[in-house]
Amino acid sequence: MAFFRLQYFLLLIAGAVAFSFTADKGKKKKPVRKATTKKIAKAKPIEVVAAEDSTDNHYYIIVDKSDYELKVYDDEGWYATYPIVFGSKDLSDKMREGDKRTPEGSFKVLLKKIHPKWGPELLLDYPNETSVQKFNERKAKGIISKSAKIGNGIAIHATRPDEEWTIDNFYNWTDGCVSVKYTEMKDLFSYIPVGTPVTIQQ
Repeated sequence: MAFFRLQYFLLLIAGAVAFSFTADKGKKKKPVRKATTKKIAKAKPIEVVAAEDSTDNHYYIIVDKSDYELKVYDDEGWYATYPIVFGSKDLSDKMREGDKRTPEGSFKVLLKKIHPKWGPELLLDYPNETSVQKFNERKAKGIISKSAKIGNGIAIHATRPDEEWTIDNFYNWTDGCVSVKYTEMKDLFSYIPVGTPVTIQQ
């Protein structure tokens, strides 16, 4: 009798394993979004923080909001593409402080720093003169309230180390900044100098 009970128990285990395998096989895994590049950047230590504009900078950045991509170009053309997310599902231009939208226009990297929460960060010169002009015009037209503030602190920065899934799932989580995967932001940070032009567009 004990022998038959053992056989029955082993059959139950085999059946459970087979069912688990079949169920897992049937699940569709979400695609992982990864950076692509035609070259290998010569990485500099992440602790190095540039304080001045680089005189030999050959890079510029274009952030495509509708494509959820940050593209880097150099003198020879396309250099690299990084998947990104923003702060709001509303991808229109930033209107005021607190709307979590990402501003559009032409900017430059103002400062490179290491943030205590997400590490490498490229701070942009928002608001610049053009941003202030647009903001004042919208106030004058009554599009935004007279008490509204323009905001600041817009940057290109990493996700937190354990939250790269936000990029794979197009989960907009910032306060208006552009977010790159933690591991990939280390690469971008390593070769983009202060003063790099950045265009943010739809």
